[in-house]
Amino acid sequence: MIIELGHYALVLALATGLIQCLVPLVGAMRHDAGMMKVGSTAAIATFALVAFAFFVLTTAYVVSDFSVQNVWENSHSLKPMIYKISGVWGNHEGSMLLWLLILTFFSALVVLFGGNLPDTLKANVLAVQALIAVAFSLFILLTSNPFARLIPAPAEGKDLNPVLQDIGLAIHPPLLYLGYVGFSVCFSFAVAALIDGRIDAAWARWVRPWTLAAWTFLTAGISMGSYWAYYELGWGGWWFWDPVENASFMPWLAGTALLHSALVMEKRNALKIWTVLLAIMTFSLSLLGTFLVRSGVLTSVHAFATDPRRGVFILAILIVFIGGAFSLFALRATRLKAGGLFAPISREGALVFNNLILTTAAATVLTGTLYPLLLEALTNDKISVGAPFFNMTFGLLMIPLLLAVPFGPLLAWKRGDVLAAGQRLFASAAIGLLVAMGVYYAHNGGPILAALGIALGIYMILGALTDLWLRAGIGKVAGATAWRRFAGLPRSVFGTALAHLGLGVTLIGIVAVTAFQSEHVEAMKPGQIVEAGGYGLRFDGMREGQGPNYSETIARFTILRGGVMRETVESSKRFYSVRQMPTTEAGITTFGASQLYVSLGDQMDNGGVVVRVWWKPFILFIWGGTLFMMAGGVVSLSDRRLRVGAPARKRREQARLVAEPAQ
Repeated sequence: MIIELGHYALVLALATGLIQCLVPLVGAMRHDAGMMKVGSTAAIATFALVAFAFFVLTTAYVVSDFSVQNVWENSHSLKPMIYKISGVWGNHEGSMLLWLLILTFFSALVVLFGGNLPDTLKANVLAVQALIAVAFSLFILLTSNPFARLIPAPAEGKDLNPVLQDIGLAIHPPLLYLGYVGFSVCFSFAVAALIDGRIDAAWARWVRPWTLAAWTFLTAGISMGSYWAYYELGWGGWWFWDPVENASFMPWLAGTALLHSALVMEKRNALKIWTVLLAIMTFSLSLLGTFLVRSGVLTSVHAFATDPRRGVFILAILIVFIGGAFSLFALRATRLKAGGLFAPISREGALVFNNLILTTAAATVLTGTLYPLLLEALTNDKISVGAPFFNMTFGLLMIPLLLAVPFGPLLAWKRGDVLAAGQRLFASAAIGLLVAMGVYYAHNGGPILAALGIALGIYMILGALTDLWLRAGIGKVAGATAWRRFAGLPRSVFGTALAHLGLGVTLIGIVAVTAFQSEHVEAMKPGQIVEAGGYGLRFDGMREGQGPNYSETIARFTILRGGVMRETVESSKRFYSVRQMPTTEAGITTFGASQLYVSLGDQMDNGGVVVRVWWKPFILFIWGGTLFMMAGGVVSLSDRRLRVGAPARKRREQARLVAEPAQ
């Protein structure tokens, strides 16, 4: 009975979504405050209903209710509890319900934190959010019902895809969806502003926190997915330019551009039209990613290859929302004022340069991802656009951007002095070049481009710290004064520095592991040693193991340094009997920021086994840098000036000060 209640709650959510979409929109046109307030009540109700439906499906997984087809297809009674829960979103139907839950959650947040929004704008935002929710509610109910029953109920389930039975995949999709769907709020603000015909600096202030939150979550989701693929798939790589990876990376690039463009709009009342366009583009890329993953046009470990009808439905959603938003933009753009002017050499100019590079990079990734699909659809010819294309085009685009990143915070608004900023960054560049010379010498004249890449990363890290150093006046004022200035800096300044610093750290990790990693493939017998990264890896033997829903063959290795035992590591081959699928569990040992990575191949008749061993220098810098970026986003969000309610609190404070003298 509870399953039917969950299904009924989803139907009610569709009904309340329709109310949320239509009533406040009409109220905004009529300037009817009562009708506009209906949107807030409906948004909370819709979220509560979807949350209840999601709770019901989760309960079915927890208790292994195999009368529910979705549970039967993706769970098993012996599966560990954490993977029973994560199995809720480890399939198409459940993940779409999670998508809808997060969408309605953000709508509820707009209600809770949007008390200072103009009534008309808030009503229009909630109406657009509801329209998206209605579309995806219909998609779930008509094509992807997670509550469909099986009669009679099977005695046991078919289990979850083994590669998804991992803690990384329990965390990765929710984080990714919080980023994907979070940009829907920015999209709704853009469409609402176009409907209202009014876009100003206050609008940018309202949009920035939502953009920052979505960007932070998407950064976390992409990072977690990269690390999961690295350690779980046994291939030793951290990024493959897989089309589904690209589907999450494109909105990240556009969202990064939106974040910087909204800053210019808020501070200088410039780039109005461009910022609105970016808000539409970013969520459009999120919807495109949803289509690519769920339409069946892609074959990937990340993709839900489903029947074509679902793809057609999502394509229709894509056309309606993207086409509708761009059509509205085309109709309204001529009535919008472009905003303030500024010199090319200024902080605004640096941020515009940032936007040009990021949007061009997103377009490049989009082209490389869609071109093979379009070519196959038109000519039936299959081609592959792989890493060489993306590394060359994307890498070349990023070099000027990374060089310019430290300049932006050091330039003044409206008109800056690039020479003065360059002088302030001289020490950072000099130290970076010294490090490059050291790397080049240490590797006996190794790859010069790799040495320069590491130098660029050092330059970015020190450039971010230089901004904080100069703002605090360290070296120019007394220590106590410098500390007070440093502690009193806005949190958004610290957030920016952390994000830029993290980008430098990630760059160092990418360059180091790409240029200096080593790989060894050996058919090893017990007692045999392989050298990698200055360590010896000795194969000690094999043993059999049994997990809750799998059997495994485990290889044990001893890591030696100078002939002395340092650690032991195990790598295994697992076999999931229900799914009849094998997986490889890599053995990874960390030494500082570097890792020794061991992956098993086929066993041999003589008792040996094929082993792939990688030495991954500084690879943890890749994900460590993303942690700095996420921390930068969180710190910036904690800045009072970026909180959605800050303007309202400021007005209340001003009203109090005006009222006090009269008392």
